[in-house]
Amino acid sequence: MPLAGHGLRPTPLRRRVGRPQLKRDPLGIHTHSTMHVGTDVKDLSAKSLLPFVPSGKNYEASRRLFADLGFEEVWENNGYAGFRNGGAEFILQRFDDEHFAQNFMVRLNVDDLDRWWETISRRGLDQTYPGVRFSGPTDHPWGREVNLIDLAGVCWHIGQRE
Repeated sequence: MPLAGHGLRPTPLRRRVGRPQLKRDPLGIHTHSTMHVGTDVKDLSAKSLLPFVPSGKNYEASRRLFADLGFEEVWENNGYAGFRNGGAEFILQRFDDEHFAQNFMVRLNVDDLDRWWETISRRGLDQTYPGVRFSGPTDHPWGREVNLIDLAGVCWHIGQRE
């Protein structure tokens, strides 16, 4: 029976093989993993993740904010800007949807969280960019982190990879 609206038939599920494996994800949380028949894990290996982050109402101010946070703007074109800091990259998109932004979170790992926080907190970015908010370093079950709410309302979790 076709799925409503597009005339495609559902793809049958692949049979699972073996017992689920208990593994730890990058945050140290236990997860279950099961291989599928015909799937080779190396064929699914990812190189990086490049999220599109909404700018909120003021695209230009968001570009300046991320530069002040230590990101290099690598390129800009028609409402999209590529940012990089070390191995971390994202694309800032001229997009303003408050509901979406307030439900979007990004994790950024730094080498030394306390040093990062000391440097950033001295810059007074919450005064320069009204609406930007920071929490100081806080311990959580998944690790220590600083939270940043950017101009769009996106919550950035800045942490230190152990």
